Order: sequence, then C-alpha cells, then structure tokens
Amino acid sequence: MTENAQLWENTLRELENELSRANFSTWFKNTAIIKQEDGTVIVGVPNEFVKDWLQNKFHKMILKSLRNLSDHIRSIEYVVCKVEEKSSDKKEVEKPRSAMSAELPLADLYVNREDGLNPRYTFDNFIIGAFNELAYAASQAILKKVGTNVYNPLFIYGNTGLGKTHLIQAMGNEIKKHHPGKKVFYITSEKFSVDYINSVGQGAKTMSVFKEKYRKYDLFIMDDIQFLSNKEKTQEELFHIFNELYHNNKQIIFSSDRHPNYIPALEDRLKSRFSSGMIVDIQEPEYESRLAILHAKAQINKFFPPNEVIDYLASSVKGNIRELEGLLNGIICQSQLKNRHLTLNEIKPFIKNTAKPKKLLSVKEIVKVVCDFYNVEEDHVYEKTRRKEVLKPRQIAMFILREDFNISYPTIGQKLGGRDHTTVMHSCEKVKTDMQSDLSLIQEIDQIRAMF
Repeated sequence: MTENAQLWENTLRELENELSRANFSTWFKNTAIIKQEDGTVIVGVPNEFVKDWLQNKFHKMILKSLRNLSDHIRSIEYVVCKVEEKSSDKKEVEKPRSAMSAELPLADLYVNREDGLNPRYTFDNFIIGAFNELAYAASQAILKKVGTNVYNPLFIYGNTGLGKTHLIQAMGNEIKKHHPGKKVFYITSEKFSVDYINSVGQGAKTMSVFKEKYRKYDLFIMDDIQFLSNKEKTQEELFHIFNELYHNNKQIIFSSDRHPNYIPALEDRLKSRFSSGMIVDIQEPEYESRLAILHAKAQINKFFPPNEVIDYLASSVKGNIRELEGLLNGIICQSQLKNRHLTLNEIKPFIKNTAKPKKLLSVKEIVKVVCDFYNVEEDHVYEKTRRKEVLKPRQIAMFILREDFNISYPTIGQKLGGRDHTTVMHSCEKVKTDMQSDLSLIQEIDQIRAMF
C-alpha cells in the first residue's frame, strides 16, 4: 500500500468513528488521496456534489484527522477524478494515459502558485443582485482604469460566505485575461503574516527579498484583512508596502468580514489608508438574488427540479451563499441517489435537518456584543445613567433585541435595568428614524449583527 493510500485509510477509520454509517458511506465512498504537495493534500472525489459537500460540511473534520496523523499537512484541496475499487478493497486513483488530464481539469487541481488566483473565480459565474451590486460596480470601474481612479484602495467587507473572495479573485483573473503584461497577486492576510515572520527569522537578505516581492505588482489583493488584528509588526510592513504601491498608481484591494473602523487593534494609519479609497459592503442576498443564485447553480449542474422546490429553498434559507449552495448540492445528491427529483414534502425535512441552526443567545450575551463593539462597560447599560456614550449602545441593544430576536418591549425593559416598556418603544423608534438618514449607523448595526 502506498504512503498516500495508508494515510487516507487511517483518516477514514477516524472519520468513521465520528460519523453516522449513512453519512460515511454516502460521502466518503470512492475517495482517495491523489498526492501531497507543499503541505497540501489533494483528495480525489467521484463528482462535484461530493466535492462541495466535503468542502462545506466535513472539511474541518477531515483536516483535523489528517493533521492528527501528519502534522506537516496545512490544507486540503478536493478534485473530481475517477477512483476505482480494487479487488483487495483498497482504493487507488485510476491514472489514464494522459496523466488524468481527461478526468482532472487543471483549474480544479491547484491554485496558480505564481499569483495565488483560482481560475474558477470569474465574472462569468458571478451572480449580481441588490446585495452586491455596489461592490460589483466598483470592481468594473477599477477594471477600466487600474490604479488611477478614486476607488484605490477598494475595501470590500461583509459576513462570511457572501462572495467577497469570488469577486476580488474574479477582478484578478479579468486583469490577467485582458492585460497579460500586468502583474497580479492575491494573498490572504494569514499567508502574508507567515511570509513576513519567516523573512524576519532568516536575516536581512531574506527580508529584503520579501519587501521587494510585494512592491512589484500592478494589482495587489489581500483577503481577510481582519486577521492582522494585534499583529503590529506585520501591520507596519503592510503600511509601507501600501504606500509604495499607492504612490506608484498600483491598484490595491482588500476584503474583510467587517468595516476597517471596527477591526480590533488595527492601526489608525492603516484605517486612514483604507478610508482614502472606497469602502463598500456586501450584504446577505435578498429573496430575488437567492433565487437567481440557485437557478444558476442548478443550471451549471444540469439539474432542473420543479420551480416550487427552488422557490421554497430561496424562501426558507436566508443564510449566506455558501450555505445556500451547500443545501442545493445535498438535494442534487439525494435526487441522484433516488434517481428522481425530490418532492417538496421530501425537501422540507431535509432542509430542516441540514440547514445551519440559528444561535440561541441570551439577552445578556446580546448586550455584551453591543457593549464590546462600542467599548462600553456592560454594567453601565443596566444603570440609570443617560450619558451619551452609554445611551446609544443601550438604545441599539434594545432595537436589536426587538427587531432581530422578537423580544417583547416589557421584557426588554425588565432585563435592561427595570425600565418601562414605553422607554424601550421610544428607543427602538429613535434608532429606526436615525437609520433613515445616518449611513454610518446602518453600517454599525450591520457589523453588530454579523457578530451573532
């Protein structure tokens, strides 16, 4: 047995102990490790549905099991290829004459090592809706004149799974396609931080190479900037790289799960640089956009269920795009197993049992999130004080408790210091009124909601 086959067999043994028999046999049949490369394990799977399901539902569990067996493994990539059962019941990857080229598209095998871009992220398969149209419009304006317009830097923020990475990588791929002479580079903030730390530890010459590396690009994209929180030296290096690129009219793009002003322990000078361009958010998709996403995804997979099924899925699942697509993939897989389309009555319990459950939070936990956001002592919110720095967080906490968690006015008043229900009603109405004219307040509340 090869080293890869042995590693995967041991991994499957661990996973089998943690999963139900049905889950294990459905999702891990005919899978195998194809190869290992620079700490990345390439796992072959039989079809796109299994690939998406493993990525969305079992990825952390698989990675944990692999790392328990081999601590040099850092990541996993899933690719569609044929895995055949041998008579010895040991699985190996079938290797066609063309070194799997017929089964394994290059785009599915790896991310481009030179520029960090995944060729699958393009504008051809990017769904535009009210939830992301401003970010999309900004991206198109940048593509017309890279680095020399007011949208430099472009800072896109929003909750996880809403398509930020797809959008910013699609911009990189579009530049590569139409301007092959321009140098494009995509990196996550975590990888940038690791590169910086490694350079520091290897002496002045390596550090000089690091500095030059990041100053040579025409389009520099950094994903998940929030992970630079508290990393002072890395932030300092990014600040200098930013200045060099900006002053040479190079385009800079960042993404984050929150507005830069609300990233903890982010240096003010970086916040200032981010604010000098355009900051735009991507929100959760509304019903029409969810419907469009599902229809597009179904069409890609040549899956055409009754319209009532897609409509029900779009109406009942209000999470992020990744969750939405994961549920659709599950429905497609179940339909394949049954060799027919599922009925609406079969879909409903499937969604109920599979969809990500909503977090159950206490009033105290919700108040704590609001207080942490505004850097206010939690105890002050329950006191009778009307100091401005306390009054606003208290009113917003009341508003969120009422609007998002449907808690009654009397209960909110009782829980927040024994206040009369009319006080709570007034606070909620004030926040609603202020939101009509205060864009920054809307952004603040969106950021707080993203923390639940």
